[in-house]
Amino acid sequence: MAFVQFSKVSLSFGDKKILDNVSVNLKTGTKAALTGANGAGKSTLIKIMAGLQEPDGGERIAQKDARIAYLPQSGLTHSGSTLLEEADRAFEYGYKIQEEIDKIGDALKENPSNSKELLEKHAALLASLESSGWYRREALAESVLLGLGFDRKDFDKMTDEFSGGWQMRIALAKALMQGPDILLLDEPTNYLDLEARAWLETFLQNYKGGFLLVSHDRYFLDVTINEVYELFNGQLNRYPGNYSHYEKTRESELKTLLAEYQKQQEEIQHLQSFIDRFGYKASKAVQAQSRQKMLDKIVPIEIPDSLKKIHFKFPPAPHSGQIVLRLNGITKSYDGATNVLDKLDLQLENGERLVVVGHNGAGKSTLLRIIAGVDKDFSGEIIPGAGVQIGYFSQDSAETIKGSESVLQSIENICPLELVPKARDMLGAFLFRGDDVFKSLDVLSGGEKSRVALLRLLLKPINLLVLDEPTNHLDMHSKDALLEALKDFGGTVVFVSHDRGFIQDLATRVLELKPGSARNFLGGYEYYLERLEAEAGGNENGSQAQNSANKNGSQGQNAASGKSSQNQNAAASQKSAAALSWEEQKKAANERKRLERLVEKLGTQIEEKEAAKKALEEKMSDPAVYSNGAAAKEVQAQIAAVDTELEALNVEWEKAAEELG
Repeated sequence: MAFVQFSKVSLSFGDKKILDNVSVNLKTGTKAALTGANGAGKSTLIKIMAGLQEPDGGERIAQKDARIAYLPQSGLTHSGSTLLEEADRAFEYGYKIQEEIDKIGDALKENPSNSKELLEKHAALLASLESSGWYRREALAESVLLGLGFDRKDFDKMTDEFSGGWQMRIALAKALMQGPDILLLDEPTNYLDLEARAWLETFLQNYKGGFLLVSHDRYFLDVTINEVYELFNGQLNRYPGNYSHYEKTRESELKTLLAEYQKQQEEIQHLQSFIDRFGYKASKAVQAQSRQKMLDKIVPIEIPDSLKKIHFKFPPAPHSGQIVLRLNGITKSYDGATNVLDKLDLQLENGERLVVVGHNGAGKSTLLRIIAGVDKDFSGEIIPGAGVQIGYFSQDSAETIKGSESVLQSIENICPLELVPKARDMLGAFLFRGDDVFKSLDVLSGGEKSRVALLRLLLKPINLLVLDEPTNHLDMHSKDALLEALKDFGGTVVFVSHDRGFIQDLATRVLELKPGSARNFLGGYEYYLERLEAEAGGNENGSQAQNSANKNGSQGQNAASGKSSQNQNAAASQKSAAALSWEEQKKAANERKRLERLVEKLGTQIEEKEAAKKALEEKMSDPAVYSNGAAAKEVQAQIAAVDTELEALNVEWEKAAEELG
């Protein structure tokens, strides 16, 4: 079992401790997430693990020849080769092994008398070459590239021709193809669409090595990892289970702290309000100064940003008619030969939240630009409803953010009067915290400008929001705040997103685009996936007639019958539940209590094993142990034994928790 252990790693930037005696052990089979507030040091810690940055103190202990692959958030480019040639560079490890094997073959020819040692080394290298995926490298490269969204026609394209997002996909593909012992992935889903994310989820679920990743996609984390490391105030703590379980555990853990935090925030607000109100009045100057001193003496309580619940509502949407928008026969072509959109009909009703899905190139962003009135080069007809006021956001919106005014001023200038007191909170939800609100617009990064553009749009009196990837550049906490605000929004929303959790929670209707065709699903994203799964099953069984009925049922003319069928299914389900006998209900309640006790018991056992492992890891970091080969081996064996027990307990806990629901 390959492993890399980091013991008591420390790093400071000036007076701020980023890492304070951090210890972590990554090994084969690790499926972990690294979380923490922006600026907590997640990317720094990953760079130290990858060997790209030296810490101020601490030690790194690694099994001999353990291989680590690292993917940064951005900044990687490739040039001078075709896509397949660049992909083949991921197998450099195998090429080096092959060179050693060839050298041993030459040595055996020259000196056959010394063959025993050489043959043993030769056999070990062959085994290593096999495990590296060397003999399957062409098939693996093809599988990974297609899975991440590349087309076969891209294989011979020069890498210089790919955009920044696709450059990062190339880098991700190479990291995965290396098949390292440990994968370190910093925001690997940033440039992936839904289909590529789904493929990556499956890849990581089946990955034999270990991985640690940073991501702001809750669904992605929930289906790929089974432990979370939280970096908070320089300390690193481990939580077994998926990300949602970590959030629940952490919130429960910090319940008292959260209450104290809220109380302190109210006290700070009260003092600041008095100072702001009376600070310039001579008759109240003494009292204001006294309160300022009280404010200065408060030591702020810090809690993870993910647990700070910021709630706000956008201005009420202006009234519009029931029919918000009609699209009749919309056709769009970029080359005059192939229609991206072909005679698309769509009727949008007030209050709907329509998500547009489809593969890259299916026309999602094109449709949004047409609806928003940005793209007028199409045929067909758009008929807006009465009183419709459209607001459009895309990544290009960042280009409109410029000027010398501060971020705070730019928001306050357009903010409705009743929301001005909430301006700092809203900016905080969009990742502008502390002194960041005083930055001038001209010095902001592209991501920061996108966040300002999105917030400014949402503060305008609009009743039809057209949003193209609104969650890009937002962390999990910010996405939650945006999601709640959009769910409370009184108007209509049309959006594109690659964040499955965001889509599932927001969408009430799905429009699926394929090149030249479209299908309408009158239900949320889960309903859409269920329909696709049912159709796939129907195809496998040769149920062509049923598939035809399904397809027709998704069209507007059969919308009423589709809704009726859903209502009948729901009614049947409710009737079935009501028909449960008292004995069955009692049995179900007893079973739930049993599962609750089991989950609690397993949780306690996991915590005990975690404590035992931590004690062993601290023992391992003792120079008297790790400098003694036999002692270090014994402690490592004990850690491995505890890990095995923990893995079994976690599997049992997850099974019980899933049954409990």
